[in-house]
Parts: sequence; structure tokens; C-alpha cells
Amino acid sequence: MAEDRREELAGLDHLLERIGQAPRRNERVQLGDMLTAVGRGSFGSLLLVPGVITLLPLVGDIPGVPTLMAILVLLVAGQLLLGCRTFWLPQWLLKRSVSQSKLDKAVAWMRKPARAIDRLLKPRLTWLTQRTGTCLVALFCFLIALAMPLMEVVPFSANGAGLALMMFGLSLMANDGLWALLALILTGGTVGAVIVALL
Repeated sequence: MAEDRREELAGLDHLLERIGQAPRRNERVQLGDMLTAVGRGSFGSLLLVPGVITLLPLVGDIPGVPTLMAILVLLVAGQLLLGCRTFWLPQWLLKRSVSQSKLDKAVAWMRKPARAIDRLLKPRLTWLTQRTGTCLVALFCFLIALAMPLMEVVPFSANGAGLALMMFGLSLMANDGLWALLALILTGGTVGAVIVALL
């Protein structure tokens, strides 16, 4: 996959706007088109997309969607941990699609809270979002993705995973280590809840 040199995302609301602009094919929107609209060149944006999709109502609750998003995160986080500078994704994953109407409704619902979230972002605790910190984030995202298929059988746990992924992506995008720290705590709580529910 070639590196994307598009304008960097300005925030979560900007990401939702880009997703809303992705091309439609027979009233469906392919994952590859969403990633192209958002930009595939940064680890932060490639975490934000699966995080937001898993979190979105009407979309994230579709059976199989959390598992597909987990595969995306595993591939991206794994490649980052291996030192790759660009990210390769298989065509069969990029061609997966969701209903245009469901996606549009979910994105419209999330635009207002996204603007509120964007106002909370600012550079701080930057050691958590640079170099070693980025590898730590990638490792935790990899662990989240491994657990996500199990989360499909535990109500609302996949949404917790999506929220954590979204927070990790925002932390890298805004260089805000506080959000990475909060996402680490949320990850522990979500995985713990899944383990308890499955015992």
C-alpha cells in the first residue's frame, strides 16, 4: 500500500466528514474507500477508522463487523511493531462494505459529540505518543484486536474496544498522551469485563 500524503486530519469531526465523503457503490460504502478518504499514511488515522466504525450505532453492532475491524487493527499494529513505514492491507478486507444509509445515519448521530471531543484534545504527556510510546500503543491495540472476536458474544464490550481504539487514534493524531493513558485504563477494564463474562 502506498503511503498517503493527504492533508492530516484536524480532529474526530474531520474524520467523520471524510468518511461521509467516501464514494458509494450500489448504496454501499467499502472499507477501502473510507480509508482512502481518511488517509492511509498514518497509524493514528488507521486506528481511528476501525475504532469509530466499531463504536458507531447501527454499524458496529452488525455481526462480524468487530472481527473485521480487529483484523484491520492486527495488520496495521503488527506492521508498525515490525518497523514498517507504510501499511499493506489485503483487497478482500478493503472490499468489505456497509450499508450507505446505516453509515450516513451513524455518522450524522456522532458529529455533535465529535465536536465536543475535539475541543478536549491538546498536546500533553507527549512521551506516550512518540517513539517508544507509539510502540506501546500499537502493542495494546494488537491485544485489543486479539480479544475483539470474543467480544461479539459479550454485550457492549466491542463498543468499549472501539472506544479505546478511537482514543488511541486521537491521542496519536493530537499528540495527546492523556488520551492514550485513559485508553490504556479503558482497555484493561474492557478486557477484564470480557474475561469475567466468559468464565
